Amino acid sequence: MPRAAPPGAWSRIFLPFALGYYLSYLLRTVNAVISPALTMELGLSAAQLGLLTSMYFFAFGLAQIPVGIALDRYGPRRVESVLLLATALGAMLFALGDSMGSLGLARALIGVGVSACLMGALKGFALWYPPERQSSMTGFVMACGAMGALTASAPLEAMMPLVGWRGVFWGIAAVALFASANLFFSLPREAPAGERRNLAGILEGVAGIFVAPAFLRFAGSSLFFVGGFMALQSLWAVPWLMHVEGLELAAAARILLVLNLGMLVGQLAIGVFGVRLARRGVQPLRLLQTGYAGLLLVEAAILFGLGPAVALWFLLGMLSAVNSQAYLASANHFPREMFGRVSTSINLMVFLGAFLVQWGIGLALDLLRAWGWAMPEALRLALAALLILQVFSYLPLFKRTN
Repeated sequence: MPRAAPPGAWSRIFLPFALGYYLSYLLRTVNAVISPALTMELGLSAAQLGLLTSMYFFAFGLAQIPVGIALDRYGPRRVESVLLLATALGAMLFALGDSMGSLGLARALIGVGVSACLMGALKGFALWYPPERQSSMTGFVMACGAMGALTASAPLEAMMPLVGWRGVFWGIAAVALFASANLFFSLPREAPAGERRNLAGILEGVAGIFVAPAFLRFAGSSLFFVGGFMALQSLWAVPWLMHVEGLELAAAARILLVLNLGMLVGQLAIGVFGVRLARRGVQPLRLLQTGYAGLLLVEAAILFGLGPAVALWFLLGMLSAVNSQAYLASANHFPREMFGRVSTSINLMVFLGAFLVQWGIGLALDLLRAWGWAMPEALRLALAALLILQVFSYLPLFKRTN
Protein backbone atom coordinates (compact mmCIF):
# COMPACT_ATOMS: atom_id res chain seq x y z
CA MET A 1 0.00 0.00 0.00
CA PRO A 2 1.24 3.55 -0.69
CA ARG A 3 2.49 5.45 2.33
CA ALA A 4 3.58 8.95 3.25
CA ALA A 5 6.60 10.07 1.25
CA PRO A 6 9.91 9.31 3.02
CA PRO A 7 12.10 12.11 4.43
CA GLY A 8 13.95 14.06 1.78
CA ALA A 9 11.64 12.72 -0.94
CA TRP A 10 11.99 15.85 -3.08
CA SER A 11 15.75 15.49 -3.50
CA ARG A 12 16.02 11.70 -3.18
CA ILE A 13 13.03 10.71 -5.35
CA PHE A 14 11.54 13.56 -7.36
CA LEU A 15 14.68 15.28 -8.67
CA PRO A 16 16.38 12.09 -9.97
CA PHE A 17 13.19 11.12 -11.81
CA ALA A 18 12.79 14.70 -13.03
CA LEU A 19 16.26 14.73 -14.60
CA GLY A 20 15.56 11.44 -16.36
CA TYR A 21 12.30 12.69 -17.83
CA TYR A 22 13.85 16.04 -18.76
CA LEU A 23 16.44 14.12 -20.77
CA SER A 24 13.80 11.85 -22.31
CA TYR A 25 11.74 14.77 -23.59
CA LEU A 26 14.78 16.69 -24.83
CA LEU A 27 15.77 13.67 -26.92
CA ARG A 28 12.19 13.21 -28.10
CA THR A 29 11.99 16.72 -29.57
CA VAL A 30 15.60 17.53 -30.49
CA ASN A 31 15.16 16.53 -34.15
CA ALA A 32 12.62 19.30 -34.73
CA VAL A 33 15.40 21.91 -34.61
CA ILE A 34 18.27 19.87 -36.05
CA SER A 35 16.12 18.50 -38.91
CA PRO A 36 17.21 21.17 -41.46
CA ALA A 37 20.88 20.35 -40.76
CA LEU A 38 20.23 16.60 -40.96
CA THR A 39 18.25 17.01 -44.18
CA MET A 40 20.98 19.08 -45.78
CA GLU A 41 23.88 16.92 -44.63
CA LEU A 42 22.29 13.56 -45.49
CA GLY A 43 19.95 14.59 -48.34
CA LEU A 44 16.85 13.17 -46.66
CA SER A 45 13.34 13.19 -48.10
CA ALA A 46 10.34 14.07 -45.90
CA ALA A 47 9.51 10.36 -45.47
CA GLN A 48 13.12 9.51 -44.54
CA LEU A 49 13.25 12.35 -42.03
CA GLY A 50 9.97 11.21 -40.52
CA LEU A 51 11.16 7.60 -40.35
CA LEU A 52 14.51 8.54 -38.79
CA THR A 53 12.91 10.71 -36.13
CA SER A 54 10.16 8.20 -35.42
CA MET A 55 12.65 5.37 -34.76
CA TYR A 56 12.79 6.78 -31.22
CA PHE A 57 9.03 6.25 -30.88
CA PHE A 58 9.09 2.82 -32.53
CA ALA A 59 11.81 1.45 -30.23
CA PHE A 60 10.33 3.19 -27.21
CA GLY A 61 6.97 1.59 -27.91
CA LEU A 62 8.42 -1.90 -28.38
CA ALA A 63 10.16 -1.60 -25.01
CA GLN A 64 7.01 -0.73 -23.08
CA ILE A 65 5.70 -4.20 -22.26
CA PRO A 66 9.08 -5.56 -21.04
CA VAL A 67 9.63 -2.30 -19.15
CA GLY A 68 6.24 -2.58 -17.44
CA ILE A 69 6.93 -6.15 -16.37
CA ALA A 70 10.40 -5.19 -15.13
CA LEU A 71 9.14 -2.16 -13.20
CA ASP A 72 6.54 -4.24 -11.37
CA ARG A 73 9.09 -6.97 -10.59
CA TYR A 74 12.39 -5.14 -10.03
CA GLY A 75 11.36 -1.56 -9.32
CA PRO A 76 12.27 1.75 -10.98
CA ARG A 77 15.66 2.19 -9.32
CA ARG A 78 17.35 -0.72 -11.06
CA VAL A 79 15.37 -0.64 -14.31
CA GLU A 80 15.67 3.03 -15.16
CA SER A 81 19.30 3.45 -14.10
CA VAL A 82 20.38 0.56 -16.34
CA LEU A 83 18.37 1.81 -19.31
CA LEU A 84 19.87 5.28 -19.05
CA LEU A 85 23.26 3.71 -19.76
CA ALA A 86 21.80 2.62 -23.10
CA THR A 87 20.68 6.22 -23.63
CA ALA A 88 24.24 7.44 -23.18
CA LEU A 89 25.52 4.84 -25.67
CA GLY A 90 22.83 5.76 -28.19
CA ALA A 91 23.68 9.47 -27.92
CA MET A 92 27.36 8.69 -28.54
CA LEU A 93 26.51 6.59 -31.60
CA PHE A 94 24.22 9.34 -32.93
CA ALA A 95 27.03 11.88 -32.55
CA LEU A 96 29.25 9.57 -34.63
CA GLY A 97 26.59 8.60 -37.21
CA ASP A 98 27.06 9.40 -40.89
CA SER A 99 24.22 7.56 -42.63
CA MET A 100 20.49 6.95 -42.40
CA GLY A 101 21.16 3.44 -41.07
CA SER A 102 23.64 4.36 -38.34
CA LEU A 103 21.62 7.34 -37.15
CA GLY A 104 18.39 5.31 -37.19
CA LEU A 105 19.99 2.56 -35.10
CA ALA A 106 21.34 5.12 -32.63
CA ARG A 107 17.97 6.85 -32.36
CA ALA A 108 16.27 3.50 -31.73
CA LEU A 109 18.77 2.74 -28.95
CA ILE A 110 18.04 6.14 -27.42
CA GLY A 111 14.31 5.32 -27.53
CA VAL A 112 14.87 2.07 -25.63
CA GLY A 113 17.16 3.84 -23.18
CA VAL A 114 14.62 6.46 -22.11
CA SER A 115 11.63 4.12 -22.29
CA ALA A 116 11.29 3.91 -18.49
CA CYS A 117 11.82 7.58 -17.65
CA LEU A 118 8.16 8.51 -17.24
CA MET A 119 6.79 5.09 -16.32
CA GLY A 120 9.58 4.62 -13.77
CA ALA A 121 8.67 7.95 -12.20
CA LEU A 122 4.96 7.07 -12.06
CA LYS A 123 5.79 3.68 -10.54
CA GLY A 124 8.05 5.35 -7.98
CA PHE A 125 5.35 7.86 -7.06
CA ALA A 126 2.90 4.98 -6.62
CA LEU A 127 5.41 3.27 -4.31
CA TRP A 128 6.50 6.24 -2.22
CA TYR A 129 3.71 8.87 -2.32
CA PRO A 130 0.08 8.75 -1.06
CA PRO A 131 -2.72 8.43 -3.69
CA GLU A 132 -4.03 11.99 -3.41
CA ARG A 133 -0.65 13.33 -4.54
CA GLN A 134 -0.46 11.24 -7.73
CA SER A 135 -1.92 13.83 -10.13
CA SER A 136 0.24 16.61 -8.69
CA MET A 137 3.46 14.60 -8.79
CA THR A 138 2.67 13.53 -12.35
CA GLY A 139 2.08 17.16 -13.31
CA PHE A 140 5.36 18.28 -11.76
CA VAL A 141 7.46 15.57 -13.42
CA MET A 142 5.76 16.25 -16.76
CA ALA A 143 6.66 19.93 -16.28
CA CYS A 144 10.29 18.83 -16.13
CA GLY A 145 9.74 17.08 -19.44
CA ALA A 146 8.41 20.37 -20.78
CA MET A 147 11.67 21.97 -19.67
CA GLY A 148 13.48 19.43 -21.83
CA ALA A 149 11.27 20.37 -24.76
CA LEU A 150 11.95 24.05 -24.07
CA THR A 151 15.68 23.34 -24.19
CA ALA A 152 15.23 21.60 -27.54
CA SER A 153 13.73 24.71 -29.17
CA ALA A 154 15.19 28.23 -29.31
CA PRO A 155 18.07 27.53 -26.86
CA LEU A 156 19.20 24.56 -28.95
CA GLU A 157 18.84 26.55 -32.17
CA ALA A 158 21.12 29.22 -30.63
CA MET A 159 23.71 26.55 -29.70
CA MET A 160 23.82 24.89 -33.10
CA PRO A 161 26.29 27.32 -34.72
CA LEU A 162 28.65 26.85 -31.76
CA VAL A 163 28.75 23.07 -31.26
CA GLY A 164 26.76 21.59 -34.16
CA TRP A 165 24.26 18.78 -33.78
CA ARG A 166 27.03 16.26 -33.07
CA GLY A 167 28.34 18.33 -30.15
CA VAL A 168 24.79 18.50 -28.76
CA PHE A 169 24.63 14.70 -28.63
CA TRP A 170 28.02 14.37 -26.93
CA GLY A 171 26.71 16.65 -24.20
CA ILE A 172 23.51 14.61 -23.92
CA ALA A 173 25.56 11.41 -23.48
CA ALA A 174 27.37 12.95 -20.49
CA VAL A 175 24.08 14.03 -18.88
CA ALA A 176 22.63 10.52 -19.38
CA LEU A 177 25.58 8.93 -17.56
CA PHE A 178 25.11 11.32 -14.64
CA ALA A 179 21.35 10.69 -14.54
CA SER A 180 21.89 6.93 -14.42
CA ALA A 181 24.26 7.13 -11.46
CA ASN A 182 22.03 9.65 -9.68
CA LEU A 183 18.97 7.38 -9.90
CA PHE A 184 20.80 4.28 -8.76
CA PHE A 185 22.42 5.83 -5.70
CA SER A 186 19.67 8.26 -4.69
CA LEU A 187 16.38 6.33 -4.87
CA PRO A 188 15.27 4.24 -1.87
CA ARG A 189 15.67 0.49 -2.26
CA GLU A 190 12.36 -1.09 -3.25
CA ALA A 191 10.79 -3.89 -1.25
CA PRO A 192 10.90 -7.22 -3.13
CA ALA A 193 7.86 -7.83 -5.33
CA GLY A 194 5.36 -10.06 -3.59
CA GLU A 195 4.17 -11.75 -6.77
CA ARG A 196 6.61 -13.96 -8.68
CA ARG A 197 4.64 -15.49 -11.50
CA ASN A 198 6.26 -17.32 -14.39
CA LEU A 199 6.71 -15.58 -17.73
CA ALA A 200 3.69 -17.27 -19.30
CA GLY A 201 1.46 -16.07 -16.47
CA ILE A 202 2.83 -12.55 -16.71
CA LEU A 203 2.29 -12.37 -20.48
CA GLU A 204 -1.22 -13.74 -20.06
CA GLY A 205 -1.94 -10.93 -17.61
CA VAL A 206 -0.54 -8.33 -20.02
CA ALA A 207 -2.66 -9.74 -22.85
CA GLY A 208 -5.68 -9.39 -20.59
CA ILE A 209 -4.97 -5.68 -20.26
CA PHE A 210 -5.13 -5.14 -24.03
CA VAL A 211 -8.60 -6.70 -24.35
CA ALA A 212 -10.07 -5.10 -21.23
CA PRO A 213 -12.82 -2.54 -22.02
CA ALA A 214 -11.22 -0.11 -19.57
CA PHE A 215 -8.02 -0.19 -21.61
CA LEU A 216 -9.67 -0.04 -25.03
CA ARG A 217 -11.58 3.05 -23.90
CA PHE A 218 -8.30 5.00 -23.71
CA ALA A 219 -6.34 3.30 -26.50
CA GLY A 220 -7.55 5.46 -29.39
CA SER A 221 -7.10 8.80 -27.67
CA SER A 222 -3.63 7.71 -26.55
CA LEU A 223 -2.76 6.91 -30.17
CA PHE A 224 -4.01 10.10 -31.77
CA PHE A 225 -4.13 12.79 -29.08
CA VAL A 226 -0.98 12.01 -27.11
CA GLY A 227 0.92 10.37 -29.97
CA GLY A 228 -0.30 12.97 -32.46
CA PHE A 229 0.83 15.86 -30.29
CA MET A 230 4.24 14.25 -29.85
CA ALA A 231 4.60 13.81 -33.61
CA LEU A 232 3.85 17.50 -34.16
CA GLN A 233 5.99 18.75 -31.30
CA SER A 234 9.01 16.60 -32.07
CA LEU A 235 9.13 17.20 -35.84
CA TRP A 236 6.26 18.53 -37.93
CA ALA A 237 5.53 21.76 -36.03
CA VAL A 238 8.64 23.40 -37.49
CA PRO A 239 7.87 22.51 -41.15
CA TRP A 240 4.28 23.74 -40.59
CA LEU A 241 5.51 27.06 -39.21
CA MET A 242 8.06 27.48 -42.00
CA HIS A 243 5.88 26.44 -44.96
CA VAL A 244 2.35 27.38 -43.85
CA GLU A 245 3.12 30.40 -41.67
CA GLY A 246 6.10 31.49 -43.80
CA LEU A 247 8.59 31.81 -40.92
CA GLU A 248 12.36 31.43 -41.00
CA LEU A 249 13.92 28.63 -38.90
CA ALA A 250 14.87 30.95 -36.04
CA ALA A 251 11.33 32.35 -35.84
CA ALA A 252 9.84 28.84 -36.07
CA ALA A 253 12.11 27.73 -33.23
CA ARG A 254 10.79 30.63 -31.14
CA ILE A 255 7.20 29.50 -31.76
CA LEU A 256 8.26 25.98 -30.79
CA LEU A 257 9.63 27.52 -27.60
CA VAL A 258 6.22 29.12 -27.02
CA LEU A 259 4.52 25.75 -27.58
CA ASN A 260 6.77 24.10 -25.03
CA LEU A 261 6.35 27.00 -22.62
CA GLY A 262 2.60 26.49 -22.86
CA MET A 263 3.08 22.81 -22.04
CA LEU A 264 5.20 23.78 -19.04
CA VAL A 265 2.51 26.17 -17.78
CA GLY A 266 -0.16 23.50 -18.17
CA GLN A 267 1.86 20.83 -16.38
CA LEU A 268 2.71 23.19 -13.53
CA ALA A 269 -0.97 24.06 -13.19
CA ILE A 270 -1.84 20.37 -12.85
CA GLY A 271 1.00 19.98 -10.36
CA VAL A 272 -0.16 22.91 -8.24
CA PHE A 273 -3.91 22.25 -8.36
CA GLY A 274 -3.95 18.45 -8.80
CA VAL A 275 -4.35 17.63 -5.10
CA ARG A 276 -7.12 20.21 -4.67
CA LEU A 277 -8.96 18.94 -7.74
CA ALA A 278 -8.69 15.33 -6.54
CA ARG A 279 -10.09 16.27 -3.13
CA ARG A 280 -13.03 17.97 -4.84
CA GLY A 281 -13.77 14.84 -6.86
CA VAL A 282 -12.29 15.96 -10.19
CA GLN A 283 -10.85 12.73 -11.54
CA PRO A 284 -8.18 12.34 -14.27
CA LEU A 285 -10.88 11.26 -16.76
CA ARG A 286 -12.70 14.58 -16.38
CA LEU A 287 -9.45 16.45 -17.03
CA LEU A 288 -8.96 14.39 -20.20
CA GLN A 289 -12.46 15.04 -21.50
CA THR A 290 -12.20 18.79 -20.93
CA GLY A 291 -8.64 19.20 -22.17
CA TYR A 292 -9.16 17.17 -25.34
CA ALA A 293 -12.22 19.23 -26.25
CA GLY A 294 -10.01 22.31 -26.02
CA LEU A 295 -7.28 20.67 -28.09
CA LEU A 296 -9.70 19.89 -30.91
CA LEU A 297 -10.81 23.52 -31.04
CA VAL A 298 -7.26 24.89 -31.01
CA GLU A 299 -6.05 22.49 -33.72
CA ALA A 300 -9.01 23.47 -35.89
CA ALA A 301 -8.08 27.13 -35.38
CA ILE A 302 -4.47 26.38 -36.40
CA LEU A 303 -5.68 24.48 -39.46
CA PHE A 304 -7.86 27.38 -40.67
CA GLY A 305 -5.57 30.19 -39.48
CA LEU A 306 -8.14 31.59 -37.02
CA GLY A 307 -5.91 33.63 -34.74
CA PRO A 308 -2.32 34.61 -34.01
CA ALA A 309 0.09 31.68 -34.37
CA VAL A 310 1.85 32.53 -31.12
CA ALA A 311 -1.36 32.35 -29.08
CA LEU A 312 -2.66 29.20 -30.78
CA TRP A 313 0.55 27.21 -30.39
CA PHE A 314 0.84 28.32 -26.75
CA LEU A 315 -2.71 27.08 -26.11
CA LEU A 316 -1.94 23.82 -27.90
CA GLY A 317 0.99 23.22 -25.57
CA MET A 318 -0.92 24.24 -22.46
CA LEU A 319 -3.91 22.00 -23.16
CA SER A 320 -1.64 19.07 -24.06
CA ALA A 321 -0.72 18.90 -20.37
CA VAL A 322 -3.81 16.76 -19.79
CA ASN A 323 -2.13 13.95 -21.77
CA SER A 324 -0.40 12.85 -18.58
CA GLN A 325 -3.75 12.01 -17.01
CA ALA A 326 -4.33 9.17 -19.52
CA TYR A 327 -1.99 6.94 -17.51
CA LEU A 328 -3.77 7.58 -14.21
CA ALA A 329 -7.27 7.42 -15.71
CA SER A 330 -6.65 4.00 -17.27
CA ALA A 331 -4.71 2.57 -14.30
CA ASN A 332 -7.58 3.47 -11.94
CA HIS A 333 -9.56 0.57 -13.46
CA PHE A 334 -6.93 -2.06 -12.55
CA PRO A 335 -5.32 -3.33 -9.31
CA ARG A 336 -2.52 -1.08 -8.03
CA GLU A 337 0.07 -3.88 -8.27
CA MET A 338 -0.49 -3.83 -12.04
CA PHE A 339 0.28 -0.10 -12.32
CA GLY A 340 3.55 -0.59 -14.20
CA ARG A 341 2.05 -2.95 -16.76
CA VAL A 342 -1.10 -0.89 -17.33
CA SER A 343 0.69 2.44 -17.67
CA THR A 344 3.30 1.02 -20.04
CA SER A 345 0.54 -0.60 -22.12
CA ILE A 346 -1.02 2.85 -22.52
CA ASN A 347 2.42 4.22 -23.29
CA LEU A 348 2.79 1.60 -26.02
CA MET A 349 -0.32 3.07 -27.65
CA VAL A 350 1.12 6.57 -27.25
CA PHE A 351 4.41 5.79 -28.93
CA LEU A 352 2.83 3.61 -31.58
CA GLY A 353 0.66 6.61 -32.38
CA ALA A 354 3.65 8.96 -32.44
CA PHE A 355 5.51 6.59 -34.78
CA LEU A 356 2.57 6.12 -37.13
CA VAL A 357 1.57 9.80 -37.22
CA GLN A 358 5.11 11.09 -37.59
CA TRP A 359 6.09 8.69 -40.37
CA GLY A 360 2.61 8.78 -41.89
CA ILE A 361 2.72 12.56 -42.28
CA GLY A 362 6.08 12.24 -44.03
CA LEU A 363 4.73 9.60 -46.41
CA ALA A 364 1.63 11.67 -47.09
CA LEU A 365 3.67 14.77 -47.82
CA ASP A 366 5.93 12.96 -50.29
CA LEU A 367 2.90 11.41 -52.01
CA LEU A 368 0.98 14.67 -52.23
CA ARG A 369 4.04 16.54 -53.49
CA ALA A 370 4.50 13.89 -56.18
CA TRP A 371 0.88 14.55 -57.23
CA GLY A 372 1.68 18.24 -57.63
CA TRP A 373 0.44 19.61 -54.30
CA ALA A 374 2.34 22.53 -52.79
CA MET A 375 3.87 21.89 -49.36
CA PRO A 376 1.50 24.24 -47.44
CA GLU A 377 -1.62 22.53 -48.82
CA ALA A 378 -0.14 19.08 -48.21
CA LEU A 379 0.58 19.96 -44.58
CA ARG A 380 -2.96 21.28 -44.12
CA LEU A 381 -4.47 18.05 -45.46
CA ALA A 382 -2.23 15.97 -43.14
CA LEU A 383 -3.31 18.00 -40.09
CA ALA A 384 -6.96 17.74 -41.13
CA ALA A 385 -6.65 13.94 -41.30
CA LEU A 386 -5.12 13.86 -37.82
CA LEU A 387 -7.93 16.03 -36.49
CA ILE A 388 -10.57 13.64 -37.87
CA LEU A 389 -8.84 10.66 -36.24
CA GLN A 390 -8.76 12.53 -32.95
CA VAL A 391 -12.49 13.27 -33.08
CA PHE A 392 -13.32 9.58 -33.49
CA SER A 393 -10.93 8.58 -30.68
CA TYR A 394 -12.44 11.21 -28.36
CA LEU A 395 -15.94 9.69 -28.29
CA PRO A 396 -15.11 6.49 -26.30
CA LEU A 397 -13.94 8.64 -23.35
CA PHE A 398 -17.62 9.23 -22.56
CA LYS A 399 -18.55 5.54 -22.62
CA ARG A 400 -19.02 3.97 -19.20
CA THR A 401 -17.05 0.84 -18.27
CA ASN A 402 -17.45 -1.51 -15.33
